Amino acid sequence: MNFPENIKYTKSHEWIKVEGDMAIEGITDFAQEELSDIVFIELPDVGTLAEAGKAFGTIEAVKAVSDMLAAVSGEIIETNTALAEIPEKINQDPYGEGWIIKIKMSNPEDVNNLLSAEEYEKFIAEGH
Repeated sequence: MNFPENIKYTKSHEWIKVEGDMAIEGITDFAQEELSDIVFIELPDVGTLAEAGKAFGTIEAVKAVSDMLAAVSGEIIETNTALAEIPEKINQDPYGEGWIIKIKMSNPEDVNNLLSAEEYEKFIAEGH
């Protein structure tokens, strides 16, 4: 399983990569593996306000439908529209082409509440 060091993680299995006041968010390698084959993703509208810890969309796999939770608060400035046609990109490359949204952060301190790669890996090992 892959836990890149240059990103932060949530306990609900999302990741973010911070670039200035913008954050790119997706679901973790662990989450896509647990969900199995992803068949559909409901993306929010650009301009929607995301709130840390609250649902911004859903992801549907063969096994289940799950909410995706925002890692940070802010305005959604871009969505990965390619996922509407090819949702399996999330399975193939969750930290690259499988990104889901970009958020202009309203409170960059939200990042301080997230887990490092080491903390997330430990969280997974404990059975979460």
